[in-house]
Amino acid sequence: MSILLIIAVVVVLLVIVGAGMYNSLVRLNVRANEAWSDITVQLKRRYDLIPNLISTVKGYAKHEADTLQNVVKERAAMIGGNSSVKDVAQSENMLAGALKSVFAVAESNPDLKANQNFLQLQGELVDTEDKIQASRRFYNGVVRDFNTKRTVFPTNIFAGMLGFKQDKDFFELDEAQSATVQNPVEVKF
Repeated sequence: MSILLIIAVVVVLLVIVGAGMYNSLVRLNVRANEAWSDITVQLKRRYDLIPNLISTVKGYAKHEADTLQNVVKERAAMIGGNSSVKDVAQSENMLAGALKSVFAVAESNPDLKANQNFLQLQGELVDTEDKIQASRRFYNGVVRDFNTKRTVFPTNIFAGMLGFKQDKDFFELDEAQSATVQNPVEVKF
């Protein structure tokens, strides 16, 4: 009788531990999906600002049509629906480079630098960039926690059996982009 009681207690403990591991993995997975959703909301906000910014710049810099077309092309590629985190990060890096070109055009045009509409759009874009960075940090923190939880003992034993077979990808900047974030370029308008 006491052996059956011990076996029952061990089985109950294993079920409780397994349920706790599963629930913590599910919780982190949901938080990672929510964090990714926050990033996509901010990216959409940025994509919505870009056409207004481009049309404002077009009025002042007709000779920079190629630069503006590159930004429009990168924006269209981003809206095209990249599915993986790595694809979105790569496209984001290209779009950031294209936007730098627009701001370089603005820097060389004193009339554009004084335009209220451009200044407002630039402010909104800077605010959006800050929100994207905050969302990126939150997402990467949750992904770190999920990946760690999935790979540490004893959860790693059960993670595959529970359907959590692979790590989530970090939303990383490329070298040039991370250098800009660590030492931001000051652009005055």
